[in-house]
Amino acid sequence: MASAALQLFAFGLALSGVSGVLTATLLPNWLVHVDRGSGIITALVQLQGLWLDCTWYSTGVLSCSSKDSVLSLPGHVQAARAAMVLACILSALGACTSTVGMTCTRLGGDRKTKRHAALVASVCLQVAGVSGLIPTVWYTKEIIANFVDLAVPESNKQEPGGAVYVGFISAVLLLVSGVIFCTSYVQERPQAWLHQPRWQNTMSATQLETNSAYHLKDYV
Repeated sequence: MASAALQLFAFGLALSGVSGVLTATLLPNWLVHVDRGSGIITALVQLQGLWLDCTWYSTGVLSCSSKDSVLSLPGHVQAARAAMVLACILSALGACTSTVGMTCTRLGGDRKTKRHAALVASVCLQVAGVSGLIPTVWYTKEIIANFVDLAVPESNKQEPGGAVYVGFISAVLLLVSGVIFCTSYVQERPQAWLHQPRWQNTMSATQLETNSAYHLKDYV
């Protein structure tokens, strides 16, 4: 019962991680730059994402433009795109596979199949967590290095947006859920090398009795 409750908790974390990674991938606020000007039409907030660049004017108008050309993008943006898309695919696959591996469901058939499904879900969720963690940490490192650099003018400094925080937290949730499913797989796995089967002990005792009987018969 405790294992089933733990798997349900891990499944909830996995669903939260999937939705969070997908949200972080689509949000346009990976980088935020605030430009305070005196004019009414002066841009107030500039947002940069993996797929969109948006500008929020002080009049309340939001203007966005998509990043259509892949080759013109910087290398770190292309790598972040690939990593986040991979995280979305693997996390969704891991969440779907975990429904087969949970002991509280009737999917998957026997216990051996469920253990294997739980292991596959664990691997997918952990790889997805690492894949989502890399671009968020990379972006945060670059933003901090740029912010503390004295050679960079104040007007060009940026701050991490909400998408970075959402992606980081979602990646951690995926890692935790993957570790829980891996733990449940290890706990349910039979360890035959630690406990000798009872039928072997019975057979050994029977063989000893038979051999001793033959030896006594020889003396008679």
